Amino acid sequence: MRFKGSVALVTGAGSGIGRAVALALAADGAVAWLAGRRPGPLQAVAEHARAAGGEAVACPADVGAEPDVDRLAARLRSEAGRLDVLVHAAGAYARGPVHAARVADLDAQYATNLRGPWALTHAVLPMLEAASGQVVFVNSMVGLRAAAGVAQYAATKHALRGLADALRDEVNERGIRVLTVYVGRTATPMQAAIHAAEGKRYVPGRLLQPDDVAAMVMAALALPRTAEVTDITIRPRMKA
Repeated sequence: MRFKGSVALVTGAGSGIGRAVALALAADGAVAWLAGRRPGPLQAVAEHARAAGGEAVACPADVGAEPDVDRLAARLRSEAGRLDVLVHAAGAYARGPVHAARVADLDAQYATNLRGPWALTHAVLPMLEAASGQVVFVNSMVGLRAAAGVAQYAATKHALRGLADALRDEVNERGIRVLTVYVGRTATPMQAAIHAAEGKRYVPGRLLQPDDVAAMVMAALALPRTAEVTDITIRPRMKA
């Protein structure tokens, strides 16, 4: 097992890409700490990981809420004492043109998509440095190119790209690797909601699968320490 003895924290671990990455890490030997807003799905993922022979800890937390981030980081320091891998997979999405979108929706997306990753990374950076750890930001294709109707979401994802790039320049010399994965449309509950908002038929089989993204993330994390993958773009082979 490539990650035996490692501790990994995955946000958004209750479903979708976060769930797939968390299960892959647990299957490969890491103790997977699962963060997310809904205790039920987190516990189900933890039980799935344990049934497959892995180790997992469910940690209900809203990364968009500063007190939750502080409690999560404190619990990790107290109970695990280390952190080798941090995966930011939590996300929030609201659709609407600039003239009609609500400021409240922008604030909610900003809290989850940018402020949360920044605050959590800030809180656990000493542990990552001590372990020569790795940080993964799960971004979106709109983090590379915005489109009409998603100005708020795209703005938070462009900002997340800036956070990752700046962080990489700051921490590489301290032994920490930073990866951003720009993900195309993936068969997740969020994507089902996006299709509904767009008035499109949802055909999961034509999209990326969460396990596809997890496989790519795991390959990058397992690279020899002399190498670093900084950016990955992954999209569905079949075009919807």
